[in-house]
Amino acid sequence: MKKHLVFLFVLLVSSLAIQAQTQQDSIIFKTTTYDYGTIVEGGDGSCEFVFTNQGTTPLLLTNVHASCGCTAPEWPKAPISPGQTGVVKVKYNTAILGAFRKTITVNSTASNAMVVLNISGNVTPKL
Repeated sequence: MKKHLVFLFVLLVSSLAIQAQTQQDSIIFKTTTYDYGTIVEGGDGSCEFVFTNQGTTPLLLTNVHASCGCTAPEWPKAPISPGQTGVVKVKYNTAILGAFRKTITVNSTASNAMVVLNISGNVTPKL
């Protein structure tokens, strides 16, 4: 019986330690939305999402993908050290007219392994 209690105690303590560490190892974006407003056809469709590694270990972005081919993301391939910042750059194709709402999914080694970024706006024709 004593062995079982000791085992349960050790299991509980290790579980709490792991949980405390994973809660801290997160990727935090300054903002997760960007509104272009109204853009003229062919205008600048670029924006940036700044993030910080709030964890205690290096953070790696394992994949970043957009909801459609009209949006192209770029992200750092090297690990981001604890406390350091990085940037996910996004370029929307402003040759496509009309209102848009797109998502960019960021996958990483953080405890919040998936973060969804949102862009929106309206592209109007050149006059």
